[in-house]
Amino acid sequence: MKLADFDYELPESFIAQTPAEPRDSSRLMRLNRQTGALEHHVFRNIVNYINPGDVLVLNTTRVIPARLHATKADTGGAVEVLLLRQMTDVRWHVLVGGRRILPGTKLLFGNTGLTATAVEMLEEAERIIEFNEPINSRLDNMGEMPLPPYIHAPLIDPERYQTVYSRQEGSAAAPTAGLHFTPDLLLALRNKGAIFAHVTLHIGLGTFQPVKAEDIRDHHIHSELAMLTADEARVINEAKLAGGRIIAVGTTAVRALETAGILSEGGDPAHPEITPNACPWRPVTAFKQDTNLFIYPGYRWRVVDAMVTNFHLPKSSLLMMISSFAEREHVMNAYETAKREGYRFFSFGDAMFIE
Repeated sequence: MKLADFDYELPESFIAQTPAEPRDSSRLMRLNRQTGALEHHVFRNIVNYINPGDVLVLNTTRVIPARLHATKADTGGAVEVLLLRQMTDVRWHVLVGGRRILPGTKLLFGNTGLTATAVEMLEEAERIIEFNEPINSRLDNMGEMPLPPYIHAPLIDPERYQTVYSRQEGSAAAPTAGLHFTPDLLLALRNKGAIFAHVTLHIGLGTFQPVKAEDIRDHHIHSELAMLTADEARVINEAKLAGGRIIAVGTTAVRALETAGILSEGGDPAHPEITPNACPWRPVTAFKQDTNLFIYPGYRWRVVDAMVTNFHLPKSSLLMMISSFAEREHVMNAYETAKREGYRFFSFGDAMFIE
C-alpha cells in the first residue's frame, strides 16, 4: 500500500480557519461505506440517522494550553515548546521549535522563574525536558491553545477548541469530530433513544504525525495513552448485545475502541493482524495503557459499526484509517465531491458520518 494512494490536492482556501457558529450548523456528509452513496446534510440532522439503542462513544479528553514560549539561557534564541505528554511531576515529552536543543540546554520562560532543561533527545524535534517545578497549575496563565499549524486565524474563545463534554486534561490537540456537538444536540440524541459511552485518549503526535514512508506499512505511529473503564465497557457491550450500533465519535474514539477489541482477543495493538482468538465480535474489555494502533486498509475491524469524523489531511494516518473502514475509492470520491460542494476541511471544518 503506497503513500501516494492517500494523496489529494486541496487548495488552502478549503481549510477552515474558524469554527462554525453554532457548532452544529456545520455541514455533514453521509457516506454509505458499502455502496459509496453520498448525502448532504447539516450536522444537527445527524439525530435523524441515529437509531434508538445505538451507542455513541465520546472521547472525553480535554486539551491543555500546551504551547509555551521560551528562550535559550546561553544564547537568547527563541524556542517554542509544545507539551505532548506528562511523564512525572516535572518531566515532559515535548516537541521543540528552535535550533540545537541538546541535552543540557537550559530554557527560560520569561521572567516567571520557570526554567527547564533538555535531558534526552528523541526522534527529530522531540525531546524530554525537566522543569524546575510542576507546571500544571501555571498553564492557564502561561500556555496557549495548540492550534494546528494550518490554522492562522486567532482563536477568540479557547473553549471552541474543546468539546462540550471534555473532562480529563491531557491532550495536545482536540478530538475535532466532537466539536460539532452542542448540549442541545446531545439532549436530542438522548431523547431519540441514543446511549452514550465514554473513552479517553489523550491526543499527542500519534494521531497527527505525517506519514512519510512510501510503503505505509513501514510507518511507526506514536503511542498515546487510552483508557476504557469497566462501567463504560459494560454500556458498550450491553448496547451491542441488544442490537445497537457502536458509533465512534472521532478517530481517537475509534483507536480506543479497536484497542479494546484487540485486547479482548488477547492480541497486541502494535500487531493487530496477529491475534490468538480472532472472531467477528466479542465484548470489549476495560483497559488503561498506551496504544500505538495504526489502522490502514486490510485491518480487520472488531468493534466500530459507524463513525463521525472530519475531513483529514492528505497522506495522513487518519485518512488511511477511514479508507480502511470504507473502501478507499469511496473515501477519495467523497473527498473530491466535498471539494466540488464547498465543504470545509480539517479541524474546524465539516464532518462525515460513515455507516
